[in-house]
Amino acid sequence: MAKWLAIIARTLRSLMRNRRDLAFENLALCQQIAVLKHRHPRPRLGDTDRLFWALLSTVWSGWRESLLIVKPDMVVRWQRRRFRYFWCWKSRHCGGPKIDPEIRTLIRRMCGSNPLWGAPRIHGELLKLGIAVSEATVSRYMVHPVDRLPAASGITPHPTATGHSALPVSPRILFR
Repeated sequence: MAKWLAIIARTLRSLMRNRRDLAFENLALCQQIAVLKHRHPRPRLGDTDRLFWALLSTVWSGWRESLLIVKPDMVVRWQRRRFRYFWCWKSRHCGGPKIDPEIRTLIRRMCGSNPLWGAPRIHGELLKLGIAVSEATVSRYMVHPVDRLPAASGITPHPTATGHSALPVSPRILFR
């Protein structure tokens, strides 16, 4: 008897709904019937089923009421996992194309023959030559000033720990 009352209550409730919600509910119930037709003791949802429920949950607000196979929290978990996979996939494809070795050697040669030029100047010269690379790429492949010092010059790039500095050290005075 209680079963029939529940069926009558659902029928009355469906009469008050709009056509869009009714169409989504029919779609959701048809999908669940298709999953239950696979003759497994426990219905297994595939990736397409999970994608269906994740997309349906974003489009239709009443999806929780018609879901019978799994818990609604599971669908939310699938949606979060799909979001995480999307950003993992997107972040792995970042970065530009590889730079040709000829361009790398050209950047290093320009930097070596013009030691006062920085990355913006070399970048501008490369653009004049028709080579389109970013300034960050130029600075990545530049020979930096520490690398440019010849070893036989006797100049160390950093002061030693025992060396004296040129400026005198004085205690800091605070005026209040």
